[in-house]
Amino acid sequence: MRLLLVDGDGVSRYTVSKALQRVGYMVGEAGSGEAALERFAKDDIDLVLSEIDLPDMSGIDLLQAIRARSQDSIVILMAESVSVETAVQALRFGARDLLIKPFSSEDIRASVERGIVTARSLRRRRRLLDTIERTVSDLTREVASATGEIDDEGEASPAQRGAGMAAHRYVGRLGALSLLPGKYQVAAGDRSASLTPTEFDLLLYLAAHRGRVASCHELVREVRGYVTDEEEAREVIRPHVSNLRRKLKALGDIDLIVNVRGVGYRLAEIAGED
Repeated sequence: MRLLLVDGDGVSRYTVSKALQRVGYMVGEAGSGEAALERFAKDDIDLVLSEIDLPDMSGIDLLQAIRARSQDSIVILMAESVSVETAVQALRFGARDLLIKPFSSEDIRASVERGIVTARSLRRRRRLLDTIERTVSDLTREVASATGEIDDEGEASPAQRGAGMAAHRYVGRLGALSLLPGKYQVAAGDRSASLTPTEFDLLLYLAAHRGRVASCHELVREVRGYVTDEEEAREVIRPHVSNLRRKLKALGDIDLIVNVRGVGYRLAEIAGED
């Protein structure tokens, strides 16, 4: 995994960099916010670890700039001390963690490892969404071509241009249920329900792994982005599953989530699907 360490203090930068390199991370370095943004733009960075007090900008400004370029970016901030206002800003703008010096090598490694778990989870989710979207886009084009909505060159037919293309792009279907990831919504017939990102990702993960039971430990790791033991994981996942079930039932008594007691959850068998 590729990390970018941003710190204007060369000694501190060297110490943290070596602590991370010893456990196998590839660590790039930058001594200022501007240099960090240049590295971030041209390199494939998995996680940014930045001091808040930089020579040319604050770490909070750097955090905002990075998150504006990529919402999935993982940023950990470090500081000698912080005010309550700065800590609130760090969380509000999406910092994964805030480390107060002095911290040990174990502290920094643990924080980075948690951030990397989140980064991997986000990448898996993004690849899953991209795959589903490409598949549905191809199927939609085939159906539209067969029904005359587009011509052989992929252009909208005159009738379709006059009426306007359909506004909704469904990512996938689960029986009578349609998924709209851009809105974090599910729909069935003329009813729709808004899900939280965790609820939507939970449903999407179970759909992608239908046919087997996913443990609560696995669901927390893949959906929430961190690792915990099975007992705690059950407490974390249970309310999200309960809320998701309630919202699906409100769409027409749809019950897709099966609780396999003592093991985890799976997606129910759907009539008409292989």
